[in-house]
Amino acid sequence: MCGILGVFNLSGETFGLSALKNMANVIAHRGPDGEGYFCHENIALAHRRLAILDVTANGAQPMTSKDGAWVVVFNGCIYNFLELKQELQAKGHQFVSATDTEVIVEGLAEYGSSFFERLDGMFAIGAWNKSEKALYLSRDRYGVKPLYYWFTGNKLVFASEIKAIIKHPAFQVKLNYSALNEYFTFQNMFTFDTLFDGVVMLPPANTVRIDSSSSGVIHRSWWDYDFTQTDESISFEEAKEETSRLFRKAVTRQMISDVPVGSYLSGGMDSGSITAVASSLVGRLSTFTCGFDMSEVTGVEVNYDERRAAELMANYFKTEHYEQVMNAGDLRWSLSKLVYHLEDLRVGMSYPNFYISRLASKFVKVCLQGTGGDELFGGYPWRYYRVFNSLSKQDFFDQYYGFWQRLVPDTEKHYLFTPYVQGYIDINEPRRVFERVFTFNDKLSYKTPEQHINNSLYFEAKTFLPGLFLVGDKLSMAHGLEERFPFMDNELVNFAMKIPVRHKLGNLQAEIAKIDENDERKKSKVEYKSFDDGKNVLRKAMTDFIPQAIINRKKQGFSAPDESWYRGENASFVRDLLLNKNTVSTDFINRDYMQKIVKEHTEKHINHRLLIWSFMCFESWCKTFLNGETEKLL
Repeated sequence: MCGILGVFNLSGETFGLSALKNMANVIAHRGPDGEGYFCHENIALAHRRLAILDVTANGAQPMTSKDGAWVVVFNGCIYNFLELKQELQAKGHQFVSATDTEVIVEGLAEYGSSFFERLDGMFAIGAWNKSEKALYLSRDRYGVKPLYYWFTGNKLVFASEIKAIIKHPAFQVKLNYSALNEYFTFQNMFTFDTLFDGVVMLPPANTVRIDSSSSGVIHRSWWDYDFTQTDESISFEEAKEETSRLFRKAVTRQMISDVPVGSYLSGGMDSGSITAVASSLVGRLSTFTCGFDMSEVTGVEVNYDERRAAELMANYFKTEHYEQVMNAGDLRWSLSKLVYHLEDLRVGMSYPNFYISRLASKFVKVCLQGTGGDELFGGYPWRYYRVFNSLSKQDFFDQYYGFWQRLVPDTEKHYLFTPYVQGYIDINEPRRVFERVFTFNDKLSYKTPEQHINNSLYFEAKTFLPGLFLVGDKLSMAHGLEERFPFMDNELVNFAMKIPVRHKLGNLQAEIAKIDENDERKKSKVEYKSFDDGKNVLRKAMTDFIPQAIINRKKQGFSAPDESWYRGENASFVRDLLLNKNTVSTDFINRDYMQKIVKEHTEKHINHRLLIWSFMCFESWCKTFLNGETEKLL
């Protein structure tokens, strides 16, 4: 787990070491254990190291293959590197380190760029081929590790974080208005644009090759989710047993490390199951929970503090357990720091992630995370059942697009954006962006309820899940902490996609009321015939690891009680940030619309927590990146 960057001047001029180091310094938090540089003619590569495997100097990067053909900078962890290493040794390759990086460079020397497709793990890789004078960039299947690039036609700059690209002498920060429209529709990006004009994220499971003759960046996609090939012959018991076996194997595989490994522990089924397996593999596992001060909290948010459930599980598995209690003031302190590290605004109120990763980083360098279980095994039934009875492809799109306009619907965009911004955007583009997620995959069908639900699983794995990974990476690496995701093991993912919908969701005929995504009461409005309906086969598989009482807990997301805090203790902070004469974002967002939203939330008790959070993040983004107020955050 590290920070990587590179500069490739297609026109042939060199790029100086001093400028390269200046760019690398702004992502030093990703790699506090070391730094390395490679500058040769028109290619320059840099690496900031967080030492996890083979912490000696043998693991330093950039790393060159023994034949001298490849130079690699790599961020991530390859979980099958030992198997690949044995294969390469049998072919005559010799190794001097115990790192997965060396396996990558020797694998490239043996097989070329197709070797990226054989890696089981999370990775972002920049690889220079000396003989071809070509740069290769590649990213893992699921988009766990970020990789951005800026291509001007005569130069390509790539990095783990955008702030390194910003430090390139020729880069100028400008707002991408189309991305702004997309963000304030979905609270996410379904394309691979960013708010930084010209900066693009490399899609997951993609490899690009650039040489001096390249006129553009051509993506080669080599893998995609496929929920269309379910094996209807698999019985529920068979699915349960295989899920249990592969899950244990995945957690065991991801425990590989030469430094301490811990686990987040929310008190729910996914993190509890990971903790169960991990604690059986080490003498004393460290676990971490973030709780909330509930003294000024009302409504359904009184249930947001999961410390008691986490404590019970920590006691059950005898872990070394640490907790942090957050209060309303923690938002004010962390927001600007969080946005500086996040850069690429994505899903949900994420400042609790900032705090819990900071807590974990004081004790371990690697932390296991439960993200992915919901997306693979059907953990959001109230979403899928909105469209399970769609009559056609168009009906499916209409219903689902209405649901995924999480922030501002298209019909209100003329109130949201200033006339200046409206002159640069197409109000209807987010709808086309939404549909392209599905039409990218020509295997999808829209005839049966099961197909509609599998299409929903595909959509969320392609959009919502990468947003969660991005937040996890940026906010953990802000503290030099590596997060790993056992549910995203290749074998487990491959099997999960084959499991029939009827084993994941118990009640396909549920009647779902029209529910606002902002409304946390949504789950109580659903008439379930079985407990919580979703993730049935995973729930049964996890009985091999954790107590039944934990299995039967209602699903609870990791979120602070912001609906209450925005009306109470943080109300003045919200108004001071968004509605004062120095608010920067009013160049793009109508002040009257922001004022209306804040007033409705505080006075009329209409829950706008998601939109208020996004307004605050965008205001902080404008101050930090457009106004250049980064120095005070360093």
